[in-house]
Amino acid sequence: MATPPAPPKSNTRRDALLKLEAQVQRQWETEGTFEADAEQGKPKFFVTFPYPYMNGRLHLGHAFSLTKAEFAAGFKRLRGYNVLFPFGFHCTGMPIQAAANKLKNEIATYGNPPQFPEDKPPAPTKEVDSLAKEMAALGKKGKAKKAKTGQKAAGTSYQWQALEKMGIPANEIAAFAEPYRWLDYFPPYGVSDLKKFGASIDWRRSFVTTDKNPYYDSFVRWQFLKLKEGDRIAYGKRANVYAVKDAQCCADHDRSSGEGVGPQEYSLIKLKVADSNWPCLKACGDSEVFLVPATLRPETMYGQTNCYVLPSGDYGAFRQANGQIFVMSHRAAVGLSHQGAFTPNPNGPDDFHGYSKEWGKPELVGALFKGSELLGCPLKAPLAKYDIVYTLPLTTISMVKGTGVVTSVPSDAPDDWIALHELKTDEKLRTKYGIEEKHVAFDVVPIINISVEKSGEGKTAKKAWSSDKSAEYWCEELKITSQKDAAKLKIAKGETYLNGFNYGIMLVGPHKGEKVSDAKQKVKDELIASGDALLYFEPESQVMSRSGEECIVAHTEQWYLKYGEEAWRNGVMKHVDESFEAYNAECLARFKYTLGWMREIGRA
Repeated sequence: MATPPAPPKSNTRRDALLKLEAQVQRQWETEGTFEADAEQGKPKFFVTFPYPYMNGRLHLGHAFSLTKAEFAAGFKRLRGYNVLFPFGFHCTGMPIQAAANKLKNEIATYGNPPQFPEDKPPAPTKEVDSLAKEMAALGKKGKAKKAKTGQKAAGTSYQWQALEKMGIPANEIAAFAEPYRWLDYFPPYGVSDLKKFGASIDWRRSFVTTDKNPYYDSFVRWQFLKLKEGDRIAYGKRANVYAVKDAQCCADHDRSSGEGVGPQEYSLIKLKVADSNWPCLKACGDSEVFLVPATLRPETMYGQTNCYVLPSGDYGAFRQANGQIFVMSHRAAVGLSHQGAFTPNPNGPDDFHGYSKEWGKPELVGALFKGSELLGCPLKAPLAKYDIVYTLPLTTISMVKGTGVVTSVPSDAPDDWIALHELKTDEKLRTKYGIEEKHVAFDVVPIINISVEKSGEGKTAKKAWSSDKSAEYWCEELKITSQKDAAKLKIAKGETYLNGFNYGIMLVGPHKGEKVSDAKQKVKDELIASGDALLYFEPESQVMSRSGEECIVAHTEQWYLKYGEEAWRNGVMKHVDESFEAYNAECLARFKYTLGWMREIGRA
């Protein structure tokens, strides 16, 4: 005999609680329970919440973060404080505009309602990123947080579909092709949802950003005028993550991926081509031609023995404003064309000189060519012991980071040492790429001594070690025999790069005997002053704009806050030390750490 189905569970208790909740919330609103006005003699407490962006409904992440502010506000009220809790909705920036434009294009292409094709665009592939590995080994981790809207719209390829998933009726979606519709639609839902959540907010003090709200717009203008009067802001060109298609800086909310990523500074080292008749460079004529690798370690240039390119990579010769020609990837040339150098001006902002003749437009000389056409090309490398070094193949080079050109310092870079070692010992490999024995007949040049004391106990113990050729030492210590030993090479780089910076002592050059950490900046400045190097910027890791393009770094004109001004920073530090009330020691330590590295923060 079949068991009869269980009776449906009663929702009486739940419904009663919801009824009581609605009654109390109506009472709060009627009585203005959370409305705060000035009261003489009563202790006061102000709490705020980072403005949620209004390109969608509030979600569980907002609710979780809000509980911290909500708890603080409620606790202080119970302690007798007059608590002010306002709430703003962020509508500024490109995300809403980009989403509206995307929807407009979808309607124009696929109709209203749209009939989308079944095939979705393929997901982007990831390339091996050698410079990112170098940054990680140096402790310079590129930041790449997953974009919030990417999480919310996971599984959707089109903006129309994303709005459908938010519950917007199909017959209303087309109106969102106009940006102001987003501002009219989502903030009221935010207010409604937060009221149902029971947030103790003074809704008289709720607002949206942008000039749609003239009061908030006026407040922001007042802030900037106040800062300008106090000489706290200035105007000039600064390095910023930049979207070429949108022709503007790409801030966090303007990104589909790469949130939190900032500009990373590199040194471009100018390796001069020593053969003016090199076949793939004949279009350059009598101009000076340089291969320009990007490096984070300019102090190691004394140890250069060769240069690497990717045989299958596409390269070009790009003329700069000074007439010199740089050999690099087209991607890097685009980035470099949006940048420049500064000349100090004691009477005002430093003078800016763009690297390219026309800002943002790289000038290609001749046609693109393969890296294989550069193999064997003789070069003059600044600071190197050898008068001439040669261009060799390296198949692990990434064309999506740096310039596609890598200078080789086998004394202190494990990847460089093993690649050169393989070419020296493998005649078949040399023959494959047309490399002659003279191209690799270079001894490793000791330039830095690294001496590390024993540390740790038991399983975490590390033995003491010392070497003038740390890359060779660790490749032999770990028995690395091939470039394919990726895991071992990662360990070797961690030992050589970080220990080199922390414990390394220069063995050559004018800074012989100095710590690497002290000599690094000096060597970089000297290379730039002599014309053998220039500064170059890229995002720390890949950044994609909401328009669907990979971002670069550009020097753009903008207002910026002069956080690096010593008197201002010291005044803030004094306030933090003497008057600032932090809720825990970690919070206080983070404030001090941030004040220590802050310099100039741009505000478009």
